Amino acid sequence: MSAEREQRLRLVRERIRDFPDFPSPGVIFRDISQLLKDPHAFKVAIDLLEEHVKAAHPKIDYIAGLDSRGFLFGPVLAHRLGVGFVLVRKKGKLPGPTESASYTLEYGKAELEVQKDAVNPGQKVILVDDLIATGGTMRAACELMTKLQATVLDCIVLTELRFLKGAEALKPFPLYSLLQYD
Repeated sequence: MSAEREQRLRLVRERIRDFPDFPSPGVIFRDISQLLKDPHAFKVAIDLLEEHVKAAHPKIDYIAGLDSRGFLFGPVLAHRLGVGFVLVRKKGKLPGPTESASYTLEYGKAELEVQKDAVNPGQKVILVDDLIATGGTMRAACELMTKLQATVLDCIVLTELRFLKGAEALKPFPLYSLLQYD
């Protein structure tokens, strides 16, 4: 890795604060608020994501952002790449006919939805969120795109909590993360 890239990654990492024991004891919450407040650091994060997408996937049709923090990174990235943005929302938040997929939470289940006409069969999609932990939410989003017969090229996140093995839960879908925490 180049020294310049390492410096940019360090800047992004420095803008992510740790909050121990939030929302419950033993959990370290990775807060992106300071990154969002710093226009230069936010631009650097988007630059790094854009560089990955351009290098790995020269032809894409859409960026799909996961509710809700994927909405912070996804539209900016889509705009930079000159492609459309698709909303992947929590159940009951989208009008019109939708497709849904459920996923497991620590204490129960939840569902994601996408409008049935969000993408066409064969279109190439990259899913974006701020963080991957156990991978359940991202996996459900991949399943939604598959139901619509789109091709999931990549799942990209700002931060990955490796110890929770979210990348394994996504297989065979690929995962790219800017920052990793063990």
